[in-house]
Amino acid sequence: MERLRLVFSGSGGQGVITAAIILAEAAVLHEDLIATQAQAYGPEARGGATRSDIIISDSPIRYPKVTQPNVLVCLTQESYNKFNPIIRPGGILLTDTRFVKMHAKVDARQIQLPMYRTVMDEIGKPIVFNICMLGAVIGLTDVISPDAVMKALTARIPKGFIDLNKQALELGLAMGEAARP
Repeated sequence: MERLRLVFSGSGGQGVITAAIILAEAAVLHEDLIATQAQAYGPEARGGATRSDIIISDSPIRYPKVTQPNVLVCLTQESYNKFNPIIRPGGILLTDTRFVKMHAKVDARQIQLPMYRTVMDEIGKPIVFNICMLGAVIGLTDVISPDAVMKALTARIPKGFIDLNKQALELGLAMGEAARP
């Protein structure tokens, strides 16, 4: 596998860091890959800027910070404005249609998906927005299998929320797969 560098960004409370942890755990524990996950967030518990760097590879990773991601996810306008210049040429820049208005010209595939609206229309609970986003990333990249993510989710969340998260993951997968070239 080629090394995949991802950055998930947004604001506190959106579950950006949780989604990154789940992705890294799924890669390591269920796909026999090597992964790193690092995070940064503002001082506010909710509403502050958050960023999580994930690297997934089948060879040793020597530095956990991502400088030019293959995949950049921006779930707020602030994170889009701040991070869109770091996308690797030819990479994927994923945003949500409700929260981000794209304006920059970047050398990347810019994809806007109605993830939040779809979660609200189909599930009615914004708490799984991050899992829908994670599904979209997997649908766009095939970085790991959806089964590996479900195993990581099952180990991490209460049993009463597994079906809800599975539904959100499947919604995101479908959107990501439909947006592939």
